[in-house]
Amino acid sequence: MIERREFLFAGGCAAALGVGEWMRPRKLTLLLPENEKLTNVIPLQFAGWKAGGGGDIVLPDLKDSLAAKLYSERVARSYRRMSGNEAQDVMLLAAYGRAQSDVLQLHRPEKCYPATGFALTYSKLYQLPLPNGVTVPAVLLTAEMGSRVEDILYWTRLGEMLPQTYSDQRWARFTTAWNGFIADGVLMRASMIRTGDAPGFDTLSEFMRDMIMGTRANRRSTMIGDTLAQRLA
Repeated sequence: MIERREFLFAGGCAAALGVGEWMRPRKLTLLLPENEKLTNVIPLQFAGWKAGGGGDIVLPDLKDSLAAKLYSERVARSYRRMSGNEAQDVMLLAAYGRAQSDVLQLHRPEKCYPATGFALTYSKLYQLPLPNGVTVPAVLLTAEMGSRVEDILYWTRLGEMLPQTYSDQRWARFTTAWNGFIADGVLMRASMIRTGDAPGFDTLSEFMRDMIMGTRANRRSTMIGDTLAQRLA
């Protein structure tokens, strides 16, 4: 009886190992060509917005951390648009990972901001509207630290999927692995410091929409995936 149990246990372990080996991702799929840089994909000016210096952009500490292994490239810029005599300033963070596997996952702002001392006081799932009826699944957040109130709009892309939550992200990683792929991934985050009582989500939505539409048509897939990019063409 003992020998039979041991035999069944060993057989089960072998089967599990076989399934694990079968599910191991074997093919790398990239929506950003290997010879292309994210910094060259994101336009420096578009629809009245122009990149410049300055801006206190919240960034995770990448030194000697897992996040240092997550991203192949990171772009941090401040943009300004004049609306009459008023200047509107938006901070952009784009982080790209060439191999987003089960081990390497996108670093979401829900962790980044609290890690730097902010409290998240607002969170909402959001559909960013684009032309031709296209929408990008995104997230709206408000983070506060002392007198600083920062409104945030971001989304993540993992392969062709645009996960809004941790569970969505886990499912996206599982699905790509099940299909034998290691997908690249990107996090696109825009934020602005609130200067009055009203949140800046409308301005952030305009900025992200203008940025996508100001990007070369054959590189929009880097941000939002091939399926949505083709619908914008």
